[in-house]
Amino acid sequence: MAGIYSVSQVNSYIKNMFAQDFALSRISVRGEVSNCKYHTSGHIYFTLKDKTGTLAAVMFAGQRRGLSFQLQEGQQVVVTGTVDVYERDGKYQLYARKIEQDGQGDLFLRFQKLRDQLEEMGMFAPEYKQPIPRYARTVGVVTASTGAAIRDIMNITARRNPYVQLILYPALVQGAGAAASIVRGIQTLDEMGLDVLIVGRGGGSIEDLWAFNEEPVARAIFNCRTPVISAVGHETDVTIADYVADLRAPTPSAAAELAVFDYRQFEEQLLAYNAALRRAMGRQVERRRFQEDQYRLRLQLHDPMSTLRQQRQRLAELQDQMEEAMKRKLTMAKHRLALAGGRLHGLSPLEKISRGFGFLTDENSRRIEHAADVNPGDLITIRITDGRLKARVTEREEINHE
Repeated sequence: MAGIYSVSQVNSYIKNMFAQDFALSRISVRGEVSNCKYHTSGHIYFTLKDKTGTLAAVMFAGQRRGLSFQLQEGQQVVVTGTVDVYERDGKYQLYARKIEQDGQGDLFLRFQKLRDQLEEMGMFAPEYKQPIPRYARTVGVVTASTGAAIRDIMNITARRNPYVQLILYPALVQGAGAAASIVRGIQTLDEMGLDVLIVGRGGGSIEDLWAFNEEPVARAIFNCRTPVISAVGHETDVTIADYVADLRAPTPSAAAELAVFDYRQFEEQLLAYNAALRRAMGRQVERRRFQEDQYRLRLQLHDPMSTLRQQRQRLAELQDQMEEAMKRKLTMAKHRLALAGGRLHGLSPLEKISRGFGFLTDENSRRIEHAADVNPGDLITIRITDGRLKARVTEREEINHE
């Protein structure tokens, strides 16, 4: 008979199957919005539909920062997210991370196509991501020499750590030749052996940011030996460079905070660590002193002379207990002997004789208890208190007690 499973086990199994499907973990779905409901918690529940099917979807409140418009019934949208199973109800739905209005044209299709190609090639794989150094001293920046991005990076770097050296490669970040300029900037700074690179620009439309969606830029970032932080546009903007980079920052300002450690905070941490170390050392010293006292007490407790004294005292106590036990046993034995002696004395023939009775035996010294034990003419012995008498039976008379 085949195995029988609970509903929860089946739902859990199906959820695991969805979780293992790579295509469902990062998918974009185009459709028309219906049954759209804004929950009081901030979540958005809606349904995507086309001519032949429907798909339940939800965007949680924490993901709504990426939604730049009001979601309404009948809108044509592209929803990017993960298809997963709601295990309790056994229903699958699309968990949205990003919602875009449809109709962005060829640029969006080119973006999707290149993204999928590079992803299939493994250029987005986590195992190729380099860790960002925690204490960078030299930071390269590939961006426009004028604009808000470089000013923000410079201001935040100066505030967080004035000892960090910034090296700017002034690149074109928009228009014709921008992609080639960004590639040259990445390659040039990579040859300088810096600690980390920031590649990015300020916000704009998809056309303005398109240079960071070009394949040469993606390959330059992927081949860069120096760890790269991408910082393109605003938090809601996502480019191919974000996928390939070792770390994505939502804005250039955030990239500076990720690349440059806070020197003041670092000093405060060092002071805190020093104080914590001193406290730990003090506690360790106190603990060792306490252990020393404990060991000294244990040594005193296990001192041979102390043990010998205790054993002697114990031996004396056992001796006293043994003597008391022997006395009790001897007293009990004497008492039992006196009782037995009293009983024997009461049963002694001599006791009977002392009261005026005699003890009769025949010629063979057998006790005579009945008249039938002798015959006339037999010689008998009579024992009394002060001697014995020899007599001969002249007559026998039996008495019937019935």
